[in-house]
Amino acid sequence: MSAAQGTYSRSQLLLDITQGNRIATASYPAGPQPRLGLLASGSTGAITGWGAARRRAASAPAELEPGLLASAPRAGAAYAGTAPGIDAAAAARRDGSVAVLSLGSAATLTARAEALLAPGRLVVADLPGGTGGAADLHALVAARSPGETLLAVQVLPDGAGGDLLWAGAAGLQGAAGGSLTSASTGEDGLISSVDLAPTILHSLGAPVPAAMDGREIRTAPSPTGAALRGLMRRLRVISSRRLPALAWLLAACLALVLLAWRSPRLRRRALRSAALAVLWAPVAVLLPAALEPGAGAEYAMICSACLALGALSDIALAWPRAAILPASAAVAAVTVDALAGSQLLIRSLLGPDPAGGARFHGIGNELKAPLAVLVLAAVAGALFRATHGRRAASAMACAGALLALVEGAARIGAGVGGVILVCFSFALAAAMLLPGPVDRRRAAAVILSPVAGLVALAAVDLLSAHGTGHYSGSVLHASSAAEVRDLISRRLSASRQALESGLMPLATLAALAFACWALIRRRGLLAAVSCDPGWEAALVGAVAAGILGALVEDSGPLLLVTAMGALACVLAYVGAPEPGASGKHGGEVVDADGQRHDRAARRQ
Repeated sequence: MSAAQGTYSRSQLLLDITQGNRIATASYPAGPQPRLGLLASGSTGAITGWGAARRRAASAPAELEPGLLASAPRAGAAYAGTAPGIDAAAAARRDGSVAVLSLGSAATLTARAEALLAPGRLVVADLPGGTGGAADLHALVAARSPGETLLAVQVLPDGAGGDLLWAGAAGLQGAAGGSLTSASTGEDGLISSVDLAPTILHSLGAPVPAAMDGREIRTAPSPTGAALRGLMRRLRVISSRRLPALAWLLAACLALVLLAWRSPRLRRRALRSAALAVLWAPVAVLLPAALEPGAGAEYAMICSACLALGALSDIALAWPRAAILPASAAVAAVTVDALAGSQLLIRSLLGPDPAGGARFHGIGNELKAPLAVLVLAAVAGALFRATHGRRAASAMACAGALLALVEGAARIGAGVGGVILVCFSFALAAAMLLPGPVDRRRAAAVILSPVAGLVALAAVDLLSAHGTGHYSGSVLHASSAAEVRDLISRRLSASRQALESGLMPLATLAALAFACWALIRRRGLLAAVSCDPGWEAALVGAVAAGILGALVEDSGPLLLVTAMGALACVLAYVGAPEPGASGKHGGEVVDADGQRHDRAARRQ
């Protein structure tokens, strides 16, 4: 179970469960998290620190109501434990009171929990850890009556790495003995903490309040227990391996170029192969994701696969068309993985990282903008030696529409921001490829292209995911303009936090400087292709994808940095042609419709 969105704390986990909704910890107002406790008074109790928790939730940019879960059942909620503990917060009502409280010895815990059961009542049992807690859980499972739902959640103390916790259930609809899943995650074997409240209310026959953002938990026929343990192990190492893997790949590429530096011909080939190697990373990371090796083996597998694929691409397709191969492979791999449910992308170092709690499926922010840059380069390579014309513009627009579908569809990429940046960047590139100057009508079409993309995404989402996708759940189903405003505010807060972390400020400045330099010097950078209009449109579109992605996605500057990194690789490839290769059209000219004619014939 994903237990947090941001920094994990036991108190915040309980608040997320009882309110059925959560936001990133960075989106809360500045200040310490409330310290919760239980004040017992006979057979009832009250949660200390509850007032501070309510005030903190009210000031957050989301509809958060601590105590919503216990206030919804017809017969309220009860708590059974051995000592006053903060886990009673899961049974607290809106005012922080616990209607029914049962404290006693560990030997009587399960019997007291069963005695508290009543129609329409939620009972929270605080089981001890270790073998004693396991025995109590087995006893509760054995005593469970037909129609009764039992949910078990692992709880860890603060600082114990509780981003992912074990959870189990009995009495849910679906395959017996399977794994848990929900529409919140879209992944077999993975649920969110906010899914507990809607599931409990549904089992009690109570309506689910609109303020609850979680989805009902259901069972799936797979994966097995061993596969679930492997999934947890894998998700817990992804974040720590990302930067080292990138460093090893860049070092390997640099070593390849240095080894071939003395020979101009070999140097150009090495530059092309190294640049293409980095562009193959979205595909290469899927191999170790399937095998789950140790850190060193994973780095070696990624580096060797990228370098081999980069060299083979340079051989297979003549300069400057080789980017077609990594672009096609990346889009196909993402699509097939999503539709097949193989979970390779979320297990990879470039996946959405479910351990962070913000995204569980689809394309993560690390790939949205770089994929756009890669496909722009692929289209430019395919159109090479074509001038401004409707055919070239149509090809660019069609490629953008396909990528927007992949990045935005609920069953594949599930990225609303990806649709916005793809639609705008490809529309801009297509407008640059049309004959004639850019007029107001063309500029308006570019500006409105993300709106058209979102309208199309809404239709695809409603048809393919029946309205349960990320886009429909977060935007289309918003009950008021305030909810949309809160969504935008949370994204801006998360983006600001990303900008302020680590070396990201320096990386962002470097990416912005590179973007400006690339735009100003684009004719010199594209001299090898004689400033081919397709490549010029791709360069401008790539910069637009990075900048707009930074503005519309919650990872903010990360999209700009990754997009400019991909663009740098593309420019390195384009700038290293084979001796004798030229971007000039030689003895041909190309008219506005893409038709080639011999220059000598035109002179006659």
